[in-house]
Amino acid sequence: MKTYTKQALLHRARSIGGHMRSVDRMLDEDGYCIDVIKQVQAVQSALAKLSEAVLANHMHTCVTTAIRGTKQSERTRVIKEIVDVYRIGAR
Repeated sequence: MKTYTKQALLHRARSIGGHMRSVDRMLDEDGYCIDVIKQVQAVQSALAKLSEAVLANHMHTCVTTAIRGTKQSERTRVIKEIVDVYRIGAR
């Protein structure tokens, strides 16, 4: 993974961690339920964006390398991985 991509992904992940600490604090302090829900929704949205960014990186690196390669088994494997990730995420 390229350094700038890794740094951007780490920044997103740490930001999500901050949001989760906020949810934890709100629950601990008996925060207003709707405010907690809004914070949880923000975390879910941020996680989805992080997942998309990681998937895009994977497609541009690992998948592209496998598809351009000479091993049919490797092409099949990476395509199956993408389908499986999509299937799990669609549930």
